[in-house]
Amino acid sequence: MAEQKPYRVLLYYKYVPIDDPETFAEEHLTFCKSLGLKGRILVAREGLNGTVSGTVEQTQIYMDTLHRDPRFSDLVFKVDPADGHAFKKMHVRPRKEIVALKLEEDIDPHQMTGKHLKPEEFYEALQDKDTIVIDARNDYETQIGHFRNAILPDIGAFRDLPKWIEKNLADYKDKKVLTYCTGGIRCEKFSGYLIRAGFRDVSQLEGGIVEYGKDPRVKGKLYDGKCYVFDQRISVPVNRTDEDVVVGHCHHCGKTCDRIVNCANPECNKQYICCEACEEKYHRSCCDACRTHPRNRYDLERKQKNEERKFDTAGRI
Repeated sequence: MAEQKPYRVLLYYKYVPIDDPETFAEEHLTFCKSLGLKGRILVAREGLNGTVSGTVEQTQIYMDTLHRDPRFSDLVFKVDPADGHAFKKMHVRPRKEIVALKLEEDIDPHQMTGKHLKPEEFYEALQDKDTIVIDARNDYETQIGHFRNAILPDIGAFRDLPKWIEKNLADYKDKKVLTYCTGGIRCEKFSGYLIRAGFRDVSQLEGGIVEYGKDPRVKGKLYDGKCYVFDQRISVPVNRTDEDVVVGHCHHCGKTCDRIVNCANPECNKQYICCEACEEKYHRSCCDACRTHPRNRYDLERKQKNEERKFDTAGRI
């Protein structure tokens, strides 16, 4: 039985023609705000990609409304229970792509994409020794969790992935290839790119890591660590068996850890793994230059708290 909580987080995408993304985005933002939702949604001529949070009632109205639109009648929502909002604001923005691979010749997933594997099928395929598994996410995502023995490209943005593949995996085109990402949307285009690049046998995890972790038959097996998500939760559990492990290490001390923070230097804002002790010691900064930056947010926050503490003490006196 699913866990009962007052809020839910929805993750979804749909490759479907949208003639006027600008107008759609403007009207959709008004609709989402009227419901009280918060989140981030991208709209392009190729489709819709979003993640929003709201109460059970708000999110249900949102899903029902989209399903009444013929373009989104079969839209699949990935639903996670939550204690509160996972976002601070509501944004709906028009874009050229709903996931930015930025190829000279774009990939249409309706025309070219890898075979979709259900979680149980993907689990079986993972155990084939002749198969290579490619993580389609960025390096700051894979640092806290990934499938066992997966290839983890050293990239900071999805658009960098094709060049990394060309440089590092050109000799693997005869191998069976499995790809995966958070919710499946990046693999729709990435698997198509691999096929066009000459990889002969390409499959992708349907529903991504999020659905893999929920599948009652698989229970997240062979996934180590947590899954990075693009909201205030930062990460969610995947492996629901006794074999779950922590794969991350503190950037400063090397201690096993999967706690991600944003560097306190607003000009850096790098996301990295940091234990609580090192956050205090290094002022939530990834390097000395960031730690001593005059606008270091950790120092400013601590100064503000000290001022508030003095004010409270003076008020009581």
